[in-house]
Amino acid sequence: MKRSDFWFDLPEELIAQTPLEQRDQSRLLCLDKVTGEMEHRHFYELPELLRPGDCLVLNDSRVLPARLIGTRSTGGSVELVLLRDLGDGRWECLSRPGKKTRPGTELSFGGGQLTAVVEEVAEGGNRIVRFRYEGVFLEVLSQLGKMPLPPYIKAELKDPERYQTVYSRQPGSAAAPTAGLHFTPELLEKIRAKGVQIAPVTLHVGLGTFRPVKEENIEDHPMHAEFCIVPAETARIVTETKRNGGRVVAVGTTSCRTLESFALADGSLPEKSGWTDIFIYPGYRFKCVDALVTNFHLPESTLIMLVSALAGREHILNAYRAAVDARYRFFSFGDAMIIS
Repeated sequence: MKRSDFWFDLPEELIAQTPLEQRDQSRLLCLDKVTGEMEHRHFYELPELLRPGDCLVLNDSRVLPARLIGTRSTGGSVELVLLRDLGDGRWECLSRPGKKTRPGTELSFGGGQLTAVVEEVAEGGNRIVRFRYEGVFLEVLSQLGKMPLPPYIKAELKDPERYQTVYSRQPGSAAAPTAGLHFTPELLEKIRAKGVQIAPVTLHVGLGTFRPVKEENIEDHPMHAEFCIVPAETARIVTETKRNGGRVVAVGTTSCRTLESFALADGSLPEKSGWTDIFIYPGYRFKCVDALVTNFHLPESTLIMLVSALAGREHILNAYRAAVDARYRFFSFGDAMIIS
């Protein structure tokens, strides 16, 4: 398939710049993946769309304050975005300005509270950086780092917790699993009361998930690997849900990719952890995921290709056109849809 097959026209003013005051007040477009029929609702109505015996799978990864702004020993500023922990104080990072962060360049953050040296240039131009610090790295990062918001968000985020899900537990992501931003603790309780089991997985979101598809033939696009975990209890709940005829409802493309990476051919799920570079696009046969709660994604992105694999490209593009016509809010702080 061609990259251009997944283009849609999006007015810039529909790109949400700030989160809603109440998380669950966002709009919810309901899409029937078989018929393409649509219904416009609100996210707080999600419990009405779930059934007793369903299982809701959430990604509990927590976003690191992974954006560091400091200085180079040679003079001038530097900005790093931490992407992947390589162990022993070494991280793969995005760097700006790239041409001036050559191997051997010394970096300083927080007046020397955190220092680093660029060790090498990785494939794709990212930098491998070794950090030096006193104490616990995540505590130092929490003091000095900023939230790495997507480039299409220009407004300043007043409360960093609004770029975290209310159930985030495991630090490690460079971007939020944004489909989960609509949930509140009260809404999760209503879902449990409906007889729906809630099960966490962890996928630490790297910016590779959002890497633009540059190849015209989408099959040629390389996906960056991300680390994910399926705990034993989640594996049991998902497997029992499938065997009992319930639906596995993934919250977000990251939860979906985790489940589909590790699920067996019969839809059952083992306890497992590891790296995944799964790329889901039309033609893919889902093994585990029956329904998906998701936000609205960028044109020609791997994420719109994934949702097109679940519901069909024409159904998705029709839904996106309907969302534009109805003035839905798009992307990370935008509205949501459920495909079922």
